[in-house]
Amino acid sequence: MSDEQAHWEGVYRNRSAQAVSWYRPHLDASLALLRQAGLDASTRLVDVGGGASTLVDDLLAQGLGGITVLDLSQAALDVARERLGSRGEAVHWLATDLLDADLAPAAFDLWHDRAVLHFLTSPAQTTRYAAQAARAVRPGGHAVIGGFAPDGPERCSGLPVARRSAGDIAALLGAAFRLVDERSEQHTTPAGTCQAFAYALLERR
Repeated sequence: MSDEQAHWEGVYRNRSAQAVSWYRPHLDASLALLRQAGLDASTRLVDVGGGASTLVDDLLAQGLGGITVLDLSQAALDVARERLGSRGEAVHWLATDLLDADLAPAAFDLWHDRAVLHFLTSPAQTTRYAAQAARAVRPGGHAVIGGFAPDGPERCSGLPVARRSAGDIAALLGAAFRLVDERSEQHTTPAGTCQAFAYALLERR
C-alpha cells in the first residue's frame, strides 16, 4: 500500500464521510456543469476520486446506467456502496490510483473530478493526469474538474494542495481540451468554514 493510499484509507476508516471537509449533500456546481455538458441517461461517466461522494446517488436517480466511480481508497468506495445498497450494483467501482489506472481509450463521455487534481502538485503528476483524461474521454466529450481556487485553502486533510483557477486547470489539461465554461463556488464545510472552489468545463477536441 502506498503512502497516499494509506492516508486515504485512514481518513475514511477513522472519520464519518459526512464529517470530512469536502462533504456536500449534493454536488450542485458539478451537477450544473455536467448537465451543461449534455448529461443524460445514456452518458458514460467516470467520477475520479469519487469515493464516498453523493454524486453517484444523484446520477443514479437521474437514470444513468454507465457510471464508473474510481478512488484510491477502497474504504471510501465501501461507504458509498453500503449507502446505495442494491442500487450500487449498477455502478462499476474501481479502487486504484488514477495515475496508474488502465483506462480504455475514449471510454467515457464525461470525466468528473471534484478535489483530486488539486492534490497533484508536481509536473509529473499533472502531466500524467492530463494524459489519462485525454485517453479516457472521447472526442467531443467533456471534463468537469473542480478544486481549490487561488484564494482557497493551502492544505486539505493535512496535505498541501495546488490552488488553481479554471484557466489554470485548462492549461494543465493542454491542447487535447478547450475551456468551455467556468464556475466558482463558496463551499461551507461541515465545521462551518468557507472554502473557495473553481470549476472548469472542458471539451475534448
